[in-house]
Amino acid sequence: MKIKTPIVTMVVMLSACLIGCKKQELVTEPPETEKASVESVGAAGIAGVNWADGRDNFVDGWVIPSGLTAGDNYTTVSAKANAILTGFQTNMPGVNTVRLPINPPSVAEAWWGAYTGAIDRALSKNMKVILACWESASSHNGTIDNTTQFWAMWQTVVDKYGSNANVYFEPMNEPYSYSLAQLTAIYAEWLSRYPNVSKGRILLGGTGYSENVTGVGADSRFSGCLLSLHNYAFWATRSQSAWESDWRNRFGNYASRTVVTEYGAAMTTGKNYTGPVGSDNEIAYIVGSTNVFRNDKVASVYWPGLRDNDSYSIQNRGGSGTNITLTTTNASGLSRIRYGWGL
Repeated sequence: MKIKTPIVTMVVMLSACLIGCKKQELVTEPPETEKASVESVGAAGIAGVNWADGRDNFVDGWVIPSGLTAGDNYTTVSAKANAILTGFQTNMPGVNTVRLPINPPSVAEAWWGAYTGAIDRALSKNMKVILACWESASSHNGTIDNTTQFWAMWQTVVDKYGSNANVYFEPMNEPYSYSLAQLTAIYAEWLSRYPNVSKGRILLGGTGYSENVTGVGADSRFSGCLLSLHNYAFWATRSQSAWESDWRNRFGNYASRTVVTEYGAAMTTGKNYTGPVGSDNEIAYIVGSTNVFRNDKVASVYWPGLRDNDSYSIQNRGGSGTNITLTTTNASGLSRIRYGWGL
């Protein structure tokens, strides 16, 4: 919080006292020395971003993150991924994780041979990779599209990356049509099919739109597993303090196991996320969210780090071919994202 240069010391001291006594919701920033010393907070030290398909990750056919094309081979995907991931690391110091979408066609068909170039490149840059399964657009109903294809997809993925300590597996994104009992039955089957995958690298989405993890977290079968949580400003209008309470209700006693794999707000509209909160719901949400992540030590993965034509995207893609460049869309938003990471 910036303080103006004083004219009279006593006036400033009195003003500071009055401001401190007035109850209001303001953004708090750590001093520069603290920023330099604080490490990433939360489960597995995850501090990440989503790299998403410009069409959204709910697609029929191959899911293709922004900047890649269906005609790319492994070498080209690797080169493009290197540019994009370097952009993340350069523009967003402290980022150490990328969440990537998969679906059965992307793994069962020719695209997998190329797409693994992005996963491998992230791993070569010492980044963690979260692989999460999305439904197709045409069958989007909060359930697995085809169970035979679903299990075959995960078998292929686990066979390739199950022994890699930096790869994390999220069985299903936003399983909103399942009851808690139905959902936990699927998760239990996932664990039984792939028993050699460390529980600490499995992210189990909460009920609904991955919106509450307390039910899954309380199931003793999943002790040691991470919990994937989503929450967005467009779901409700709240004050900053109410957003903070809402987050805590959603993860309950499981902060240390929770990874917020999606949260986000408009970053291309010029909003200032490091000024007074005022009455803006998105600012209240971003400030409240990142306060909770930092203070409660909850890992977070912003939606999205990069997605073409998405107003929430914190990075914008430029360049062409493999010469891709990224630029930050909102410096104040980036500051809050990093604040949530403990930076």
